[in-house]
Amino acid sequence: MTEQPSLEPLDESTFETVLCVVAHPDDLEYGVAAAVDRWVRAGKTVTYLLATRGEAGIETMPPAEAGPLREQEERDGAARVGVEVVEFLDGFHDGVVEHGLALRKGIAREIRRRRPDLLVTVTYADRFPGGMANQADHRAVGLAVVDAKADAGNRWIFPELVEEGHEPWQVAHVLVCADPEPTHFVDVSEHFDAAVASLSAHDAYLAALGSHYPEPAELLAQILGGPAEVTGVPYAVTGRVIG
Repeated sequence: MTEQPSLEPLDESTFETVLCVVAHPDDLEYGVAAAVDRWVRAGKTVTYLLATRGEAGIETMPPAEAGPLREQEERDGAARVGVEVVEFLDGFHDGVVEHGLALRKGIAREIRRRRPDLLVTVTYADRFPGGMANQADHRAVGLAVVDAKADAGNRWIFPELVEEGHEPWQVAHVLVCADPEPTHFVDVSEHFDAAVASLSAHDAYLAALGSHYPEPAELLAQILGGPAEVTGVPYAVTGRVIG
């Protein structure tokens, strides 16, 4: 029998500002938004950075239409959990994001601008918990976030950022959510409804997935309720903390 991991509650006294960095609109809404709602309600400042506008995500809609629509859906979903600042990188395209210097630099710039205590991203493992394959953009962006944490704190990496007025900034930790080897959890049992509202803002995207796709409440009950046995709470966001 496989031994279940022992998870610690995330120490929320160690941060007041959070920067969440992911690849696409809706990536944060598949669970992480519940933790965001908790943090915002506790008075913490949370901002979002997305590498793309998800323009290749709706098969029945051309990218030129889907990109602006999904950008707005992301802003609407963020607002439902109290996030007012949602930024998008330019120059990266849905489905073909590559890990590299340009991506690291773009994320490092935003880290230096926002000066967060905590970075949040989604796993860069090849599989999610449960075994489902992780999409290429998620892997590229997640790994770039970990790399950009170091880049942001070193003035000799991307020195042009200093010339732009972005002084180095050291982030204490990265929380890599939906990781197959989690170390910590956030109790979001009182924030389930907010998470459902946030995901529901992506109505055009979800509608395009078809009637067979689970409703937001059903899907989030599976995602956030899955770790209950190891966390001891009804709903939780889990992740691996990297120092």
